[in-house]
Amino acid sequence: MNTLKAPSRYLAGSAVSCPRPRLKKPCHRLLEPIVCQASSGSTPLASSDDPQSSQSNIITSQAPAIFQALDRLKAPKWLFRTVACIILGGQVVTRIFKGKVHWKNTADQLKLVGPNSLGVSLLTSGFVGMVFTIQFVREFTKLGLTRSVGGVLALALSRELTPVVTAIIIAGRVGSAFAAELGTMQVSEQMDSLRVLNTDPVDYLVTPRVLASMIAGPILNVLCFAMGIGASVLLADLVYNVPANVILDSARRALTAYDVGTSMVKSWVFGTIVSTISCAWGFTTSGGAKGVGESTTSAVVISLVSIFIVDFALSYLFFQGQGDALKQLK
Repeated sequence: MNTLKAPSRYLAGSAVSCPRPRLKKPCHRLLEPIVCQASSGSTPLASSDDPQSSQSNIITSQAPAIFQALDRLKAPKWLFRTVACIILGGQVVTRIFKGKVHWKNTADQLKLVGPNSLGVSLLTSGFVGMVFTIQFVREFTKLGLTRSVGGVLALALSRELTPVVTAIIIAGRVGSAFAAELGTMQVSEQMDSLRVLNTDPVDYLVTPRVLASMIAGPILNVLCFAMGIGASVLLADLVYNVPANVILDSARRALTAYDVGTSMVKSWVFGTIVSTISCAWGFTTSGGAKGVGESTTSAVVISLVSIFIVDFALSYLFFQGQGDALKQLK
């Protein structure tokens, strides 16, 4: 475990690993746990027998330089949270590369992100596949391109639909749970209890959740893609009299390893983004039960917006220029 060490003046015979910082303004107190993590080993505050001095000097002596600048500029709450999210993400990446991972918690979170989310993900992907089958078969049949339906469906599902739909399910089901759970722990001061026990909350709570999302995201994506193709084949065969072998052969000829690889990369990136944002928003919750609800809602909304923005960036990076996938279907 990576533990945080407090200056000796704060120990006073106890196991407290980090002083509880109090930033100048109520909205800035969102950053108390992040400041406590990022400022380990920094210059200590004023002595505990001078609380007014300690509170007034927290920005200049405890918080990182970027927080000092944001405080001077009276930055809005969302900017503070964005900076906190970036810092927390960097801490998680550092811990993963150093091998400082709580594996038992990671296994528990992997069960939540993976098997517990599989049912709703497969159900959603199946209906998405059938909806697009209706549209494609209806139009392609008029053009005499029935044999191209499978290839177009496979490309649409693998490149865009399945990664995005899976990420939306994770954001709505898992991301909200992460934000609510960590937010409740923050407002009820359970984070402080972990520090009293010399346990780093980032190691114990955040890293397992982010790592579980990194692992489960691509796996869910593959299973959802298979479900989408299967539902498309079933509907095309039963309703539109397009043989299953026609759909599958067209999909096989159009789909390449590059398409599968980019789909996996997208799912991995989306899972990382959703879990990091959700944990950061929960980690910076304040204001009791009302604050937990606001943080949970905000985490889901920001995660969804981030998914679509990053999806555009990755699609432009991976698929810019003219493609030749459909030439294989002639």
